[in-house]
Amino acid sequence: MIVGVVKEIKNNEFRVGLTPDDVKAYKDAGHTVLVEAGAGEGSSFADEEYAAAGAELIEAAADVWAKSEMIVKVKEPIESEYQYLRKDLLLYTYLHLAADKPLTDALLVSGTNSIAYETITGPRGGLPCLIPMSQIAGRMSVQEGAKYLEKTYGGRGVMLAGVPGVQKANVVILGGGGVGTNACKIAVGLGANVTILDISAERLAYLDDIFGSRIQTLYSSRANVLASIKEADLVIGAVLLPGRKTPNLVLEEDLKLMKKGAVLVDVAIDQGGCIETSHATTHDDPVFIKEGIVHYCVANMPGALSRTSTLALCSTTLNHGLALANKGFEQAVKDDPCLAAGAQTYQGKITFPGVAEAFGMEYFPIETLV
Repeated sequence: MIVGVVKEIKNNEFRVGLTPDDVKAYKDAGHTVLVEAGAGEGSSFADEEYAAAGAELIEAAADVWAKSEMIVKVKEPIESEYQYLRKDLLLYTYLHLAADKPLTDALLVSGTNSIAYETITGPRGGLPCLIPMSQIAGRMSVQEGAKYLEKTYGGRGVMLAGVPGVQKANVVILGGGGVGTNACKIAVGLGANVTILDISAERLAYLDDIFGSRIQTLYSSRANVLASIKEADLVIGAVLLPGRKTPNLVLEEDLKLMKKGAVLVDVAIDQGGCIETSHATTHDDPVFIKEGIVHYCVANMPGALSRTSTLALCSTTLNHGLALANKGFEQAVKDDPCLAAGAQTYQGKITFPGVAEAFGMEYFPIETLV
């Protein structure tokens, strides 16, 4: 198969779909790899490293798209890339379609077959291709939240850890999954007062076991969310419904209950966000203020830590990518139900229930189509 890697063009996205070592793995399996010149520079991988691994370097992204049978990316195509989608193309990347109607329509109209990293499952459950980015985003959320609590950014002027004789900041984490757990680790490590909410009693018990008396766990009821954000200096939205649009746990009217200058970090923004007033921001312009509350809603947080993120991501996506290249889309998803769970579109049809549900469209189980 001819596998292509293009330079990511989303705002301040510096990750890359394949490392030079990954290119060698594809070459060793008998595939041709086309890499857009400069694609790896943002993650400190030089063109010379790709060439040494066996890649053919191509100057223009359009040529990589046109010549490739499978495109391996990090982030979803943006509008200027929709023109490259076509019926005989396999797209393998993060997609987050339930929050992106224009891209969903573009994939359906073009007939492009797509696999989304974020819904591929593991043999024992979980979302292995999402885990490393959740870990990074969760840890970054506290780091960024702490920065934007500074008064110069419109925050309350509060230090998370406090100092001797001064109260620590209150951090509230909505969701106890991968993002929430990693956010909790950093917030606890910095010495903040941490409350984490989730709808799973089992998950809360687990968090209570590993963090003990250093955190407060609460069931995520409407009353508990309101009571928690009222006292919060930093709120981290870490809710995930795999492949589905995220529900709003904090409403616009709720901001009036919060302390002026408090910070909301909505890590769930890729799937629509769990805070009603959120909208996607960029690393160039990461925050906005609504009702006196600072909102940080960068949609590709791990892109700022590009080398770490690329290495972590590619370690989880490589084997599935090789299976797709070795077998082709149809046989690969037939052979592996975990990979089949990542199928989003196939020959103009939606093959993931959460996407169909988000837009009121018809859902076609992938196993009925291949």
